[in-house]
Amino acid sequence: MNRDVIITCASTGAADTLAKHPGLPVTPRQVADACIESARAGAAIVHVHVRDPDTGKGSRDPALFRQTVEMIRESGVDVIINL
Repeated sequence: MNRDVIITCASTGAADTLAKHPGLPVTPRQVADACIESARAGAAIVHVHVRDPDTGKGSRDPALFRQTVEMIRESGVDVIINL
């Protein structure tokens, strides 16, 4: 039996959860930092959702995804980025 484990982390979640947890990453920098921290803790995959930095609500803005991905890549962590 294969006992290899692959850990994936969704650091922001997909639902409107900002009201449920004030520490939820919102800005591209916060989301990237959470993903980098997850990778350094052992996650092989980070599942990225971005949020509007002004409202905290989920966003599909390509510019926010681009910023977040660039920051994760620039960190040098070895992680698969799932958008």
